[in-house]
Amino acid sequence: MIRGILLIIWGWIVLWSVISGRLDLLLRGVFHGLVGVSGVALLLAGVVLVIRHLDRRERVPWPWWSSATIAMLVLLVPPNPSFSDLAENRPQGLPEPPELAFVLPPGQRTLTEWVRLLRSQQDPDLVDGNPVNISGFVWTQRNGPPLIARLTVRCCLADATPAGLAVDWPDGFEPTTNQWLAIQGEMAVTMRKEQRVAVVMPKTITPIPRPKRPLEP
Repeated sequence: MIRGILLIIWGWIVLWSVISGRLDLLLRGVFHGLVGVSGVALLLAGVVLVIRHLDRRERVPWPWWSSATIAMLVLLVPPNPSFSDLAENRPQGLPEPPELAFVLPPGQRTLTEWVRLLRSQQDPDLVDGNPVNISGFVWTQRNGPPLIARLTVRCCLADATPAGLAVDWPDGFEPTTNQWLAIQGEMAVTMRKEQRVAVVMPKTITPIPRPKRPLEP
């Protein structure tokens, strides 16, 4: 019976993580349905075990208490990953886009689409003056100014790849690590580390809440 109760607890936690949106911080939305089905399966298995052993008394070994405690902690403490720390420890090789998004008007490109375009285009002057309307988190780097960034994933945070854009932060503005910002402005070309590079010249910078689905494909 105790095993059944534990299965019900874990099944509910898995299912609730999908329903509440917690899973959006850890896993691409395309896989949420599979996780939800797994949660339902755990719930049903737990109910079956409980019904079968209603009259059986069992001693509760300490590993089961540990499992129940961990389940309660998962339920009570929401995940709060540091995207900046994660980005700092990952290579920046972006996966190929599902389709070419470079034909979009500049003002409609996401941050990740801008990064893909700039890496495929060797001449930064071709984007000079293009309007920019993006959002992302502040990625604090060990060597260099903070970037505005996103994490791209094939599956989950375990394979996350950072995509960052250089920003010419206004005088007096101090970007905070992991802070989410919406930036409107334009692309400009400047010299950094003896190279001509495209950077975002903000016209407006607006703090925003973390998006419901912060991970991009």
